[in-house]
Amino acid sequence: MTQPLPLHEQSFVTHLECSLTGEYYEADQVHNLSRAGRPLLVRYDAASAGRLMTREVLAARPAGMWKWRELLPLPPGAEPVSLGEIETPLLPLTRLSAREGVAPLLVKDEGRLPTGSFKARGLAMAISMAKHFGTQSVALPTNGNAGAALAAYAAAAGMKATVICPAETPLINVTETAAYGADVFVADGQIDECGRLVGEGAAAGRWFDVSTLKEPYRAEGKKVMGLELAEQLGWRLPDAIFYPTGGGTGLIGMWKAFAELEAAGLIGPERPRMFAIQAEGCAPMVRAWENGDEFAERWEGAATMATGIRVPKAVGDFLILRAVRESHGAALAVSEEAIAAAVRDAAHADGTLLCPEGGAVLAGWRRARELGLVGAQEQVMLFNCAAGNKYPLPDSAKRIRLAETSGTTL
Repeated sequence: MTQPLPLHEQSFVTHLECSLTGEYYEADQVHNLSRAGRPLLVRYDAASAGRLMTREVLAARPAGMWKWRELLPLPPGAEPVSLGEIETPLLPLTRLSAREGVAPLLVKDEGRLPTGSFKARGLAMAISMAKHFGTQSVALPTNGNAGAALAAYAAAAGMKATVICPAETPLINVTETAAYGADVFVADGQIDECGRLVGEGAAAGRWFDVSTLKEPYRAEGKKVMGLELAEQLGWRLPDAIFYPTGGGTGLIGMWKAFAELEAAGLIGPERPRMFAIQAEGCAPMVRAWENGDEFAERWEGAATMATGIRVPKAVGDFLILRAVRESHGAALAVSEEAIAAAVRDAAHADGTLLCPEGGAVLAGWRRARELGLVGAQEQVMLFNCAAGNKYPLPDSAKRIRLAETSGTTL
């Protein structure tokens, strides 16, 4: 009779599951979407995993993404493709919060990760699994940061990467992606239209499609934000989470992570209210939430400075809306002026340079306060998804002539 493997040598993955129909899929095979055309979710025996990853065991492990191995899909013995995915810090907006008369707002600053954004988490996991399955070539559409992360991790794994991005993608993202050796194409369309080209190439066998939620593993990397957050807050969750929402992988992943942590015995049933923040110029989730719809219609004419949330159509729309509704949160849209003001205010008050998507989140919290959706003394977590200096910044410097200027006249 075969003896069971010791816990530390076991995989706790049980199967993959269609997020819409619940249909089961084998976890040891390569998959994109389910037969229903919807995202596949990785399922675990979290209760058994929890026997190994106790609070004490986790506290003794080196900080970082891979300390959560029992609740990640990479099989035991398989080496991750890693560029050093740290545990990102929680930064208090102390002075800004005092001015607004609220308990200190906390920012989880994902800009500290490799390639300067939270996309590193998802692509580290997706590329690690792709390498495990023997994939040689990968591709995705991007508004910027995902392309850079894909290119970097593909290079580390020895894979060929192809990235297609809309013309409005910030130049720094385009050039950074190319610097890692990827083939980069700039297209005259939106990200979902670029995604069509990626899908066609994948169908022709040119590459594996690692688009947002079109394979099972980027969400598993992104969910580590939620795992980390629980431990950083002493195994309790904040009252509310404000998250910039385009494709929504991180919001979906965190909501999944909280359920897995409870099943593992690490937290209780309490959950934060989840706020999905979008820009007024691209707000399909907000419209669907306000209308009570299960799915979101494509947003035509998408436009916003926060390019990371300029996603007209998301394949995981119903999962985003489900998390918002189950948590009694909300989907809120903010103006371009409010985004710019939030970026400026956080930088001037607390020295924290938010990216535009992070600015949208702070603006979204302000909107929620106006609507009475969040209290002054509640613990609020804001997610800054990328380093603010990866984006175009206003030039407010004054020019001087040294021959005509002294230190007393400045």
